[in-house]
Amino acid sequence: MPHLYLVDGSGYIFRAYHQLPPLTNRHGVPAGAVYGYTAMLWKLADALDKAEGPTHLAVVLDKGSHTFRNDMYDKYKAQRPPAPEDLIPQFPLIREATRAFSLPCIEEEGFEADDIIATYTCRAVEAGWQVTIVSSDKDLAQLIQPGVDMLDTMKNERRGPEYVEAKFGVRPDQLGDVLALMGDTVDNVPGVPGIGPKTAAKLIGEFGTLEQVLEAAPAMKPSKMRDNLIEHKEMALLSRRLVALHTDTAVPMTLDELKLDGIPPEPLRAFLED
Repeated sequence: MPHLYLVDGSGYIFRAYHQLPPLTNRHGVPAGAVYGYTAMLWKLADALDKAEGPTHLAVVLDKGSHTFRNDMYDKYKAQRPPAPEDLIPQFPLIREATRAFSLPCIEEEGFEADDIIATYTCRAVEAGWQVTIVSSDKDLAQLIQPGVDMLDTMKNERRGPEYVEAKFGVRPDQLGDVLALMGDTVDNVPGVPGIGPKTAAKLIGEFGTLEQVLEAAPAMKPSKMRDNLIEHKEMALLSRRLVALHTDTAVPMTLDELKLDGIPPEPLRAFLED
């Protein structure tokens, strides 16, 4: 059975940058994140001939900072600081590293890497493939289902439905509703004031969906939570649209074009030696 690995390149770059010490290449250019990213790809490549290894693989990156979510809500991710100065010159090196591994590197204007990953995941599942999403991004955990898991390479941990249920108290298919209620200060998703992860999970567990929670709010016993659910209903619904993954993104390559045919050593050697 084909097994597609989708690497959240954008997410991994930042994790590698913050978790590894500052490094430079022989030209004096910062390269710590590049090193971490390359080591991860090498580890995946080493698994190619193993039972759980990929038959198909793509690295997915964010094309830019403006996406359709910014058109939906102009404050989305608006408070995020610019990328660290020593990380900026590493972005083109990341793309070079991906090409050196002879791997597809996919990015689309107006969409986040998450949306591209969601699109390929849904297409692969429909085709009867297995999918592993190489990321620790909680938003992508919405995609976990039979045949789809996540791999956190930093912790060498595979994550399935039981991880989502232990971490968030709901099934993966309910996670979007929980994220909408609790909001996200990192991405500036507003959510409902005063509702955190545990309360959000409790509400979804009791009522089933975000819409059903909001519909039931007027009949709840008087409380600040009830008032906030009523007052911030539209923001909650907006938040649900913001955290929803776009599964019909126009992608430049078909599933079959993501097939791994081995990694030619020459381009990789040239990149690593430079």
